Amino acid sequence: MRKMIMLVAVCLTLSSCTPELQKVLTDVLLSEELTSDQIGMGLKEALTNGISKGADQTSKLDGYYKNSAIKILFPPEARKIEKKLNDLGLGSLTEKMVEKLNRAAEDAAKSAKPIFVSAIKQMTIKDAMNILMGEKNGATGYLKTTTSDQLYQSFNPVIKNSLKKVKALDYWDDLINKYNKIPFVEKLNPDINDYVTQKAMDGLFHMIEKEEGLIRKDPVARTTDLLKKVFAKQDNK
Repeated sequence: MRKMIMLVAVCLTLSSCTPELQKVLTDVLLSEELTSDQIGMGLKEALTNGISKGADQTSKLDGYYKNSAIKILFPPEARKIEKKLNDLGLGSLTEKMVEKLNRAAEDAAKSAKPIFVSAIKQMTIKDAMNILMGEKNGATGYLKTTTSDQLYQSFNPVIKNSLKKVKALDYWDDLINKYNKIPFVEKLNPDINDYVTQKAMDGLFHMIEKEEGLIRKDPVARTTDLLKKVFAKQDNK
């Protein structure tokens, strides 16, 4: 099998290798039984593709803000702040704060891809086999279970910097000060850094799971020969 892979690789790099021969060699390669290493490579490729697309989509302008599935709203414990300020005619301020929270997440998503990719590289062959033959969101679930703590530690400083960059913290302090000056209200100041970090991660995982679902059920979304062969094994289980 290894010799065949090397032969195909050499052939594909030579100008003297005709398209017909390339196709024959590739077909032979794809007809071989998958090795555990290939399955692992295929799963990692699928996850990396999903992460890249998910991170790219969320890091665009309005990637969070205009996506109702992952849009970041006020923290639950701060909803009373939002309602009270809206009742006082300050709805434009609260909506601006929501926009700022999502802009911070969009900015932070640009730095998320390498963090996730690094985690994928640590996946074992056994993990890959279990994922391939398991639940439809198995890869995303595995990634979430095994990397969330590490991702949080890496992602939280990025979120803090992003919140500062888009001046979300200034807006937050202004809103909190306005609210806390209202007579007879309970003074509040929820940890916005932690909240946005969690919600930004949730949004990324949501987009990754969406891409994983496409690859699992839609052959067209399997963009390489390796992905097609790996997930054909899942189709036939």
